[in-house]
Amino acid sequence: MGIATMLTTPETIRTLQRKLYRKAKQEPACRFHALYDKVYRADILSHAYALVRANKGSAGIDGVTFKAIEEQEGVTAFIAELEDALRNKTYKPDPVKRVMIPKSDGSQRPLGIPTIRDRVAQMAAKLVIEPIFEADFCETSYGFRPKKSAHDAVDDVAHAMHIGYTEIIDADLSKYFDTIPHANLMAVVAERICDGAILHLIQLWLKAPIMEMDRDGTKRNIGGGKGNRKGTPQGGIISPLLSNLYLHLLDRIWERNKLQQRLGARIVRYADDIVILCRKDQSGQAMEVLRQILNRLELTLNEAKTKTVDAFEETFDFLGFSIWMGKSRKTGNYYPHVQPSKKAEQKVKDRITILTKRERSIMPLEWVVNEVNAMVRGWVGYFHYRNCSQTLGRIRNHLEQRLIIHLRKRHKVRDRKAGYVRFPNRSLYVKYGLYKVPTSAGWTRAHALQ
Repeated sequence: MGIATMLTTPETIRTLQRKLYRKAKQEPACRFHALYDKVYRADILSHAYALVRANKGSAGIDGVTFKAIEEQEGVTAFIAELEDALRNKTYKPDPVKRVMIPKSDGSQRPLGIPTIRDRVAQMAAKLVIEPIFEADFCETSYGFRPKKSAHDAVDDVAHAMHIGYTEIIDADLSKYFDTIPHANLMAVVAERICDGAILHLIQLWLKAPIMEMDRDGTKRNIGGGKGNRKGTPQGGIISPLLSNLYLHLLDRIWERNKLQQRLGARIVRYADDIVILCRKDQSGQAMEVLRQILNRLELTLNEAKTKTVDAFEETFDFLGFSIWMGKSRKTGNYYPHVQPSKKAEQKVKDRITILTKRERSIMPLEWVVNEVNAMVRGWVGYFHYRNCSQTLGRIRNHLEQRLIIHLRKRHKVRDRKAGYVRFPNRSLYVKYGLYKVPTSAGWTRAHALQ
């Protein structure tokens, strides 16, 4: 949830979540029925608003922003109106706004942005139902879960490789979010929740029409609606939980049938990013079983992107990192080597280049440096981990070079050598306040593996 997770959950809500989690953990067959009245509780809606607000998302199809809500009707009135609509069951979600996000390979990824009102309602429902499903999720599932992170998933992968699971199935699902079958998904939700009003609410969100806005402001209906049988829009607050819940079936089948022991294959999943780590020569059978399970779930593998890798021979990418079995120069022993992927490195370098380009020299220098610092600090916050020293060294070097070029353009210093004399590296940090990229390894438990 990004920034939102930094907000402290009020004790009244924590107490409710603990009770639901404990009951779900102690009674795996229990179906919860009296939940809907919790969703429109004033404290839950207020906290849901604060969480959505902290995520700083843009307006939905109605164009209503946080600023407009706070300056016009006020947060209290906004929450009271939503509470009333939910309590009286007159609540109907607005259409979801479709925007296209460019991907690094030139293609585009659709993002569905519900209105702020709908995001708050979804967050309130999530606060209530998430603890129930959290009690069921398997330990090898890491995506979009409280107290679990991408680094935990990478650690799991590295540990499995360290103990001999070095044949890797790097699985890619075709358009996963767009292909989740609603009927199957609702059946999984209903295993734990029999409160009809909650089930109806989730159905409403799944069936919300999807609209695009043309440049001239014309709205066009491009999908979704009551006839829609598949998909949950990426961008909705409830979508990550629902998509995680559906793929939990894969984890559960793997766990209940003891496939790790029987096939010598450990599954590690972060949302729809899936790797299956196999012992030598076990990947064929594991791949066959994976296909059978996905077939039952009405999901398909993207054959072009799914591959099997011998980690001693090749690398594979997972959650922004490139991973392979490296050989220690000191000991000669093999260890799981984890470093930022080439793609992740190139992406941050390109962004640094854009933020320091010549055209931006008309902006105050402080703005440019602050913007670069914020972006790079965020990137380093994630990638300063395990075997990252060389990559971070290259990022630091690129950052210094780009700022020197920017300063030369700004001060019309044409000669390159003169630029280095006038703007030595030390001055970039002392005088101009550039963020200093650390270049020490981001060891965690990885250190013990060498």
